[in-house]
Amino acid sequence: MKLSIAITLLASAIAEAHYTFPSIGSSADWQYVRTTANFQSNGPVTNVQSEDIRCYQRTPGTGASGTLNVTAGQSIPYNAKASISHPGPMAFYIAQVPAGQSAATFDGKGKVWSKIYQDDVKIGSGMVWPSQGAKSVSVTLPKCLKNGEYLLRAEHIGLHSAGSAGGAQFYISCAQISVSGGSGTYSPKNLVSFPGAYQATDPGIMINIYYPIPKSYTPPGPPAETC
Repeated sequence: MKLSIAITLLASAIAEAHYTFPSIGSSADWQYVRTTANFQSNGPVTNVQSEDIRCYQRTPGTGASGTLNVTAGQSIPYNAKASISHPGPMAFYIAQVPAGQSAATFDGKGKVWSKIYQDDVKIGSGMVWPSQGAKSVSVTLPKCLKNGEYLLRAEHIGLHSAGSAGGAQFYISCAQISVSGGSGTYSPKNLVSFPGAYQATDPGIMINIYYPIPKSYTPPGPPAETC
């Protein structure tokens, strides 16, 4: 009985150490963000070749109930539940919905994703990312976006156990947004696909962040695009 209780408490503690990204702005959970497969377990994606690395959807092909109206150049808080408890980089990608589809129906397949935000690490006696411990991270949409509907993909990589291939933990979700007020000149140079953008052995994914402390860090994927 005592062993069973200990196992239950340990599983609960592990789940609490993980997190989801269920909402943007002041919206309700999963109102504009597609429900992820870890909405109850909080567990991460660890296989970068899995389809889960795209939006980690609970039910692929099913969109969120709503699409949030936003303005190009607007800063949007993307919220974690409960908080980003692991060390590692935060990034945001965006994919424009093709003509004839909607944010609720677009599957995000193909080389359609461009990175619009990448945070930076501070290295001293250890490696510290600005997102660690945060309950929300804001991303500013490029002012030059074309008007239309998009998927906005939040990605945090937990690097606390990333010393071997498959050890990095990806926490992901995709929000549905409709952008207006953009100049329409956004022309990303580095479109990527998920899966496809990452390899398990990329130096920003397979890394021991504790000892010896790395002197630099290169996040995986392309650089963030600007107008």
